[in-house]
Amino acid sequence: MPRFQHLRSLMVEEQLRGRGIRSEAVLEVMGSVPRERFLPPSQEHRAYHDQALPLSQGQTVSQPYMVAIMTEALRLRPSDRVLEIGTGSGYQTAVLSPLAAAVFSVERLPDLAREAEEVLADLGRQNVRVKVGDGTLGWPEEAPFDAILVTAGAPEVPEALRAQLSEDGGRLVIPVGDRMVQELVRVTRTGDECETEEILACRFVPLLGKEGWESSGP
Repeated sequence: MPRFQHLRSLMVEEQLRGRGIRSEAVLEVMGSVPRERFLPPSQEHRAYHDQALPLSQGQTVSQPYMVAIMTEALRLRPSDRVLEIGTGSGYQTAVLSPLAAAVFSVERLPDLAREAEEVLADLGRQNVRVKVGDGTLGWPEEAPFDAILVTAGAPEVPEALRAQLSEDGGRLVIPVGDRMVQELVRVTRTGDECETEEILACRFVPLLGKEGWESSGP
């Protein structure tokens, strides 16, 4: 719809480029992905607001700026194989898809995974695979990955995900901290060594699973 296209363009220029996003590839993709398609009908009118928005089952779709920051931090190349932990609505997945060779996404909630798959297929994202499972354990059958993105806050970096990074400069971007506030970090693996860089403070829903939080409660 023309109205959404206009709002999407404003989002890119004001919320993303205007706040320091420099990757032209990321800006171009985010200017083309219809965020409204990944929201409940009651939230469509807020699709390009500068905020996270609610989904079902206590989940959220991330603020556009945060999606851009995380995607840019991955430093994706067209040949990369990417693992995403927390498919959610599929919006972040749709942003990753044109920037990589393949995207493997793990979602713990079956209903969300099914809905995301349907929208992604409708948008022609043919290089994406979604499965239901414990994202803290990654997708070992498809490892190693050039890049891993975690869209929920973890108490620490899951060792299973670190192990599934490519040894040749694999990048893991993940929020780490407590349940209220986290620090977005990038872990880069070279051989058996990992370097960790802090990017910015953030707040995400908790990463639940064997190597994350045990429950969504306090």
